[in-house]
Amino acid sequence: MKGVARNFFALAIIYAICGMVLGLSMAISQDHGQMPVHAHTMVAGFLMSSVFAFFYHLFPAAAASRLAPVHFWLTTLSGIALLVSLYFFLAGNPAIEPVTAIASVLFFVGMLLFAWIALPVLRRA
Repeated sequence: MKGVARNFFALAIIYAICGMVLGLSMAISQDHGQMPVHAHTMVAGFLMSSVFAFFYHLFPAAAASRLAPVHFWLTTLSGIALLVSLYFFLAGNPAIEPVTAIASVLFFVGMLLFAWIALPVLRRA
């Protein structure tokens, strides 16, 4: 695994560790107020990044496109901003909600970009 596929897989591992630490912390403290952040970390972070990694690994031509690194950075930066801002929002800081909203929209744009990259490749395969 190399390039953008490796980057997405490394990101997936980081998300998994962060999500599990948050899950353990909630279990130990018996305070599950951050459950949405845990779920978003594991699904949007770990699972989605893993899917992206394996797609780019299986289709190296897509990984070599100029849009693949854009997809990686858009997804990475918006995903981190989404999770951090959601954590603080749920911790009682409503002023950060616009950051969460913008990050969510940018993360969705990253998914649309992935569809733009992936669907033609799958059609040809």
